[in-house]
Amino acid sequence: MKLNKEIFREYDIRGIYGTDIDEEVSYYIGRAYATKLLSLGKDKMIVGHDNRSSSEIIEKNLIRGLTDSGVSAVKLGLVTTPMYYYAWDKLNIKCGIMITASHNPKEYNGFKFSYNGISNACGDEVLELYYIIINNIYAEGKGSISSVDIKDDYIEMINSHINMGNNKLKVVYDCGNGTTCIVAKEIFKSTDKIEYIPLFADSNPDFPNHHPDPAVEGNLKQLKEKVLEVHADCGIAFDGDGDRIGVVDDKGRMIAIDKYMAIIWKDIYDKVAIKKCFYDVKCSRLLEDELNKLGVEPVCVRTGNSYTKQISIEGNYPLGGEFSGHVYFRDRFIGTDDGIYGGLRFVELLSRSQNKASELQDSLVKYYSTTEGKWEVEDSKKAEIVSRVEEYVKNKGYKYLTIDGVKVLFDDGFALIRKSNTGPHIVTRYESKSEEKLKKIEEEFDTLLRKLKEEE
Repeated sequence: MKLNKEIFREYDIRGIYGTDIDEEVSYYIGRAYATKLLSLGKDKMIVGHDNRSSSEIIEKNLIRGLTDSGVSAVKLGLVTTPMYYYAWDKLNIKCGIMITASHNPKEYNGFKFSYNGISNACGDEVLELYYIIINNIYAEGKGSISSVDIKDDYIEMINSHINMGNNKLKVVYDCGNGTTCIVAKEIFKSTDKIEYIPLFADSNPDFPNHHPDPAVEGNLKQLKEKVLEVHADCGIAFDGDGDRIGVVDDKGRMIAIDKYMAIIWKDIYDKVAIKKCFYDVKCSRLLEDELNKLGVEPVCVRTGNSYTKQISIEGNYPLGGEFSGHVYFRDRFIGTDDGIYGGLRFVELLSRSQNKASELQDSLVKYYSTTEGKWEVEDSKKAEIVSRVEEYVKNKGYKYLTIDGVKVLFDDGFALIRKSNTGPHIVTRYESKSEEKLKKIEEEFDTLLRKLKEEE
């Protein structure tokens, strides 16, 4: 069997179906996971999958591997990742695998997995499965297979955590033809106070209308246009497996997630006991500024869903998240990163607010930022390039952080250069209080990256 070590990433297993991941690889990932799970004293786990074309065949072979090593699998079938997380507690089975490639292109697929039903495996825990497979060390046994449908319970749970106000609103929601299509309509139709207008709400694993990644502004183009066309109060979008959110205001402008969190914190800061917010290194300094105004302690952390999920739990933060759209509510919700719930919390806020979404956005501190840049780099070369960036900024005498990659701290902005953990890319983001300074920062570090790429 050909096994590509590069698919075993920082916080999941992810690759191209038919090239990196196939029936055989799926089977042996099942065997390896089961072997590790049994060593932890557990023999029963949950399996869910998204709506990608390859997900069902992967599930079949994964489960065959699990049961051949003596672990019993409870099949959830087609679910969003937040539904899978909900099942950990609902079924009291604190471990499992979600088959998904999240926002990656349609030809990708992968595995998010957990041993504790709290957070996903990351780092060495992911790589450990690779070594189990290449050393051919598997437990033997005969596990069982059963199925559970959690859809109705999940919908009821979401609705029980939302309390709409009296404002009449019109909201466009964009499923991007992803897995949220299976539950979005039933959740949104549960209230007659809001008029919801669906966009690309039919499941289609080819994602024919746009890529299901709401963190990329270009993917919100049709949502923006629809919001303006129907004079909606806001638009909300979800990624391929439903654990991330994108937001558009009534003027058809994207509300970046750092701004979204600042707006939500203005609404909840006086209602929570723990006044601390975590956010990843990609977030704008405006969030830190706004939190300081509210007396909320800002905590900057590394990027990565598995890491931020764990941080959210350990610190019991009322609200925190990542620039990519993972948002964790623990003020009065179960704490999972759930795109639909995150969207509803914004709609709920508007339903009680005297201000429009655009007014809430315009009230925030102003910074100029670039969109997230992606530089194509071979996985094996990413770490070396980031290391050479650190050497450069150190020699320049710049102040910087190494929480995740290199974040250069200027008096009025930053430059972030880090390796992507979900694809063969170096990721950049630049920010400043002035457009002129932003251009200088961008030119300096883009020039550096071009030079380092040429030298590799």
